[in-house]
Amino acid sequence: MPGGMPARVCRLSHGELMPLLRPALVAFLLTALLTPVCRAASKRLGWVDHPDTRKLHRTPVPRAGGIAILLGYAVPMAFRGEWSILPAVLAAFATGLLDDLVGLKPRIKILGQIAAAALACGAGVEILGTGAWWHVPLTIIWLAGCSNAVNLIDGLDGLAAGVGIFAAVAAIATEPESPAAAAAAPLLGALLGFLLYNFSPASIFMGDCGSNTLGFLLGCLAVMWPGKSTSIDRMSAPVVALAIPILDTALAIFRRFIRNEPIFAADRGHIHHRLLARGFAPRKVSAVLYAGAGVLASLSVLLTRATYSRGAVLVAFCLMVWLALRYLRYDEFDCARRVIFGGVLRSALSANLAAREFETAIRGARSLEECWSAFEEHGPRLGLCSARMQVYGRMFAAPFREAETVTVCWSLRVPLNGAGFVELEAPFGAAPRLVPLTDSLNNVLAPKLETFRPLMSVAAAAGRRTQ
Repeated sequence: MPGGMPARVCRLSHGELMPLLRPALVAFLLTALLTPVCRAASKRLGWVDHPDTRKLHRTPVPRAGGIAILLGYAVPMAFRGEWSILPAVLAAFATGLLDDLVGLKPRIKILGQIAAAALACGAGVEILGTGAWWHVPLTIIWLAGCSNAVNLIDGLDGLAAGVGIFAAVAAIATEPESPAAAAAAPLLGALLGFLLYNFSPASIFMGDCGSNTLGFLLGCLAVMWPGKSTSIDRMSAPVVALAIPILDTALAIFRRFIRNEPIFAADRGHIHHRLLARGFAPRKVSAVLYAGAGVLASLSVLLTRATYSRGAVLVAFCLMVWLALRYLRYDEFDCARRVIFGGVLRSALSANLAAREFETAIRGARSLEECWSAFEEHGPRLGLCSARMQVYGRMFAAPFREAETVTVCWSLRVPLNGAGFVELEAPFGAAPRLVPLTDSLNNVLAPKLETFRPLMSVAAAAGRRTQ
């Protein structure tokens, strides 16, 4: 095999799967029975998600399905004596439920997620194993991030539950006798039972109490992911399995950062929104993302079990992500590429440097003539066609480009705190280069001209006496 890695046949025996079947079946039946009860109770209590311009449903939909998922998962775990992780799961659930009921502020919600993650660390769930102090904050960041990631993709019927199902299947298929598989089996059953009512058109949503709990549990599964390779290599497999929510979260952060919007602001730029904008029906979007989740789950199993070279699996994963981003056509990537590689960034840096040098010259000026000399020196670097300055009754003007080299220019007049004005002319496309200059005119030139006002007043009075 490439890389000297031994081949292993990825087969699951009947004996390996039978111990997992009972908790999965109990979780499935319990969730399937409790979800209609939660749906009816949510309607009576008014726990519904109301439609708006950003959402796809047109009528209020109950949103407390996370209660059924929690009970379907916790009951078989408790009967098996797996109590250690349940307090952390309850903390994650309570945080999401409070957000459903009263609408928590983002900071408060994150504090709840951190508390749940800290409880999980206390139960022995730590990235890279227990030992070093920095394993704990790293695990807390990971678990809180997973909770938010699943919450972000829970905007389409059945999507979050479907992604969770494929991740749970991957954990079981990787090593059926591992602790991760034992924890994944009831989660798989609970999600399958809930999906009966959550697939498009959904009659109930899992709500934040469900998505927060599901994301937290998937994050814990990732930390517990089975494998005999090093811990860092083992963590790459669950990252691949959870690539859809992780990628969607990374894109949301990048998109909102580029647009200078709050990180926690809602928008219609998520992966499922982009597919809907491409003309896919909601059910087809779910089918496409299910197929993607299935492929990613298969890659994660191959990555852990070393059936093939890890390098080839990672290359396939990166290629899949690249093709997906190309298909989704995010404008933010095109803009960032144009800024970085299209000369916009270099032009902006040059303009800022020229503006700083202009400010230095203005601060050192001792007369209006020296102020104008700063314009004449730095105007061409700032992309100006011409400039005109009228202050204290005096006029200065100069062209910086030959008239035949510029077809169309636009002009901008900047007042100078009552001392006069500066009028700039520049070709179209040079506007970004003028932003630093206009700030310099307001913050440096205008105050400098104020220092000349007494001198100009004396000169004006002397001129009147001479007359």
